[in-house]
Amino acid sequence: MNIIEEIKRRYSTGNIIEKLILINIGVFVFTLLITVFSKLYNGNANFIVEWFALDDRFDSMFIKPWSIISYGFLHGGFLHILFNLIGLYFVGNLFLQYFSEKQLLTFYVLGTFFGGILYLLSQNYFPLFEGKATYLVGASAGVSAIFVGIATYMPNYELKIRFIGYVKLWYLAAIWVGLDVLGLIGTNAGGNFAHLGGALFGFLYVTKASNKEISLFDNLGNLFKKKEKPLKTVYKSKEKKNERSNVNLNQKQIDAILDKISKSGYDTLTKSEKEFLFKQGKK
Repeated sequence: MNIIEEIKRRYSTGNIIEKLILINIGVFVFTLLITVFSKLYNGNANFIVEWFALDDRFDSMFIKPWSIISYGFLHGGFLHILFNLIGLYFVGNLFLQYFSEKQLLTFYVLGTFFGGILYLLSQNYFPLFEGKATYLVGASAGVSAIFVGIATYMPNYELKIRFIGYVKLWYLAAIWVGLDVLGLIGTNAGGNFAHLGGALFGFLYVTKASNKEISLFDNLGNLFKKKEKPLKTVYKSKEKKNERSNVNLNQKQIDAILDKISKSGYDTLTKSEKEFLFKQGKK
């Protein structure tokens, strides 16, 4: 089996985190090759970066509107992509212990989107950036949305860190965001604004969803559903009534288990609670 076939196999059998990592690596390698060939022919421009990175001008959105998302799959160097993908791997796997792959992808994409929005606003509002032409690349905004989102949902979850011990998740998220705030006047100020945009989305969305008596992430799907007019009820089925009561009971059990996880951690669940949570996640 050659390396291409192995990559295809890993992509087809991997979860959403592995798919995102492979896509980011593939784009990075392709961009690197384009840069090398461009330099060999005395060229300075890389059309991949030109067309898919997010420029700092609002009018560029009319020319390449896709760049508000596509920049999240480009990286400026080896260390840049290395740290982003390491963060995505660990934070993403923690996220997937409690939520679905579709929900993780939603946070990655929308975190990237809102990170791009805050980047554009900062570059065109603050005098610090006047006269400077920049562009934005990197998956950090999407990773920030995932990290801050899961930390907001279960802030008291504890991670064991070598040489330090157990640290609550919200402490780590606070440090993560704090470093971005400190970097707002540094050399990567635009990138830090994007990180904060992703983090802000993760925090606000989970906060809003958690304050309602519905399952987390349901709000987002409802945004794209057309409202239907209420139908007049002619006959009420007892079976449907029982189904609804079972759904409500299951949701209450799920909420209670997730609340227990957020306060004490996943390891404190009983075997039956873990099995119940696993079965509900498969539905």
